[in-house]
Amino acid sequence: MEQEKAVKVGEHTQNIDKHWHDLTLEDGISLPENFTFPFYYEPHPAALQAVDKLIQHLNTQPDYGHNFGLNGEERGIGKMFGVLVVKDQHNNLGYLAAYSGKLGNSSDTPYFVPPLFDMLVDGEYFSEGMKRLSALNARVDALKVKPKMLAAKLFWENIETESEVLIKAKKEANKIAKTRRDKLRKEAANWAPEPLAELEEQLRTESIKNNYNLKHLIKSCEQNIAYAKEVYFQEKKELDELKKERSAYSNHLQQWLFKQYNFLNAKGEVKELSSIFTTTSYGIPPSGAGDCAAPKLLQYAYQHNYKPICMAEFWWGKSPNSEIRNHQYFYPSCKGKCEPILGHMLQGLKVDPNPMLVNPAEGQKLEILFEDEHLVVVNKPADFLSVPGKTIHDSVYHRMRVKYPLATGPLIVHRLDMSTSGILLIPLTKRAHEHIQKQFISRKIKKRYLALLDGDVKENTGVIDLPMTGDLLDRPRQKVCFKEGKTAQTKWELIEKVNGKSRVYFYPITGRTHQLRVHAAHKNGLNAPIVGDDLYGVKTNRLHLHAQSITFQHPIFKTEINIETEHPF
Repeated sequence: MEQEKAVKVGEHTQNIDKHWHDLTLEDGISLPENFTFPFYYEPHPAALQAVDKLIQHLNTQPDYGHNFGLNGEERGIGKMFGVLVVKDQHNNLGYLAAYSGKLGNSSDTPYFVPPLFDMLVDGEYFSEGMKRLSALNARVDALKVKPKMLAAKLFWENIETESEVLIKAKKEANKIAKTRRDKLRKEAANWAPEPLAELEEQLRTESIKNNYNLKHLIKSCEQNIAYAKEVYFQEKKELDELKKERSAYSNHLQQWLFKQYNFLNAKGEVKELSSIFTTTSYGIPPSGAGDCAAPKLLQYAYQHNYKPICMAEFWWGKSPNSEIRNHQYFYPSCKGKCEPILGHMLQGLKVDPNPMLVNPAEGQKLEILFEDEHLVVVNKPADFLSVPGKTIHDSVYHRMRVKYPLATGPLIVHRLDMSTSGILLIPLTKRAHEHIQKQFISRKIKKRYLALLDGDVKENTGVIDLPMTGDLLDRPRQKVCFKEGKTAQTKWELIEKVNGKSRVYFYPITGRTHQLRVHAAHKNGLNAPIVGDDLYGVKTNRLHLHAQSITFQHPIFKTEINIETEHPF
């Protein structure tokens, strides 16, 4: 294991590791007792100081060859950066810096810790392997358009088409002939026995002949097709064999690459990338696993016997088109690629508890807004689950099941995000549930949400139409996707502006997960995240989103009911 570099200056031992950056805490700031829980945190003041120093560096350094899009460039895109506050063996305090993926055309840039494995080093096994793979791809592409193979494929397709036409025509002719024979038999029903028998023999012979000709035609067509197919596959054989070679070599190169990523933890234990993901739903590591900022930082710290103190990750630059990433906003480590890796790397460290395992609804009450024998309407507080979660059972569903033990319906007919407060309908009978569910499906129920946005909304009203899908590598986050996303539409209306913030009404036309939060925060939506949004904005005391009003038809009495609540912010 590589050791830190140090030099004695007077009575002090100074760390001269080129990736080490000294950090002197401001007065009144003390170090945390536990390391940061990386998947839900507020940056510690020590980490914030390190971030400020890194930002100074980013603002004053020459171009890294990466277009961050800070000047409005159309093709620019930001990058995730991270800092890790550490102590060395001589109790010096400093920080390390890293970025996710590569910066410009480099994955190893001065000032930042190096990657676990640099795939971009020219002349090394992996880079040479990628050149070979690229050459195989070029040969495959060339063979895909080989004239003789394309001609053979066209010949096969034409034979199949012609055979289908011939067989169909013959079957139709036989059908017409059968109709004619049936008609002749009917007309000759009263003939004398001898001429009738002669006619029957003629008709029977004709039928046998037609059926034989059809079978012969089908067999002949099948032989012609089989021949054309064989010619095509002979011409395609070289391409198939080359594809197998490419697939085998690509798999070999991928497995070799996985073996280069060996992660340490605080106990000094080493685990290979593939083994870390064996028990996950992915089975194999997703692309880019191990190249995010957090694993790089911890790996370098362990390799140099630095003690991790706290960390923070933030976005620098323009947001990508699908995900929501705002310049200089802090974000947790991603779930898909980093959670399995960090689950190993954090072992041996005393880490802050996972706040998502604590029941946020404890001590909170559900306000009953309407109640009869068929239906209950409640006002759900913020940070209160609609239905039981993986680790927390307490929820609106649980509370209602306890309060109404004789209820025959499923109770929950729609949901609110845990962080969103406001109105929920709770049908108590199966009949009421089915009726209200039909109203939701037919979009007859009208809902209005109130939100406070962290930004100055320019227009007065509009409709946001941005299709959405789940971010498979960073659940529960959602993203905008025009290729695979489901339709998501939101009507909105500006109410007032207060101190650089905007109060708006949202009228959701569809009901996708996190729809209002994404439509508010996305650069092609309102480009102003909801205040307190811990996923798409900046965490505060709560998410400032409230389901304030709902209008629906009573499931039994068919009267229109409108319920409104006072907003809590």
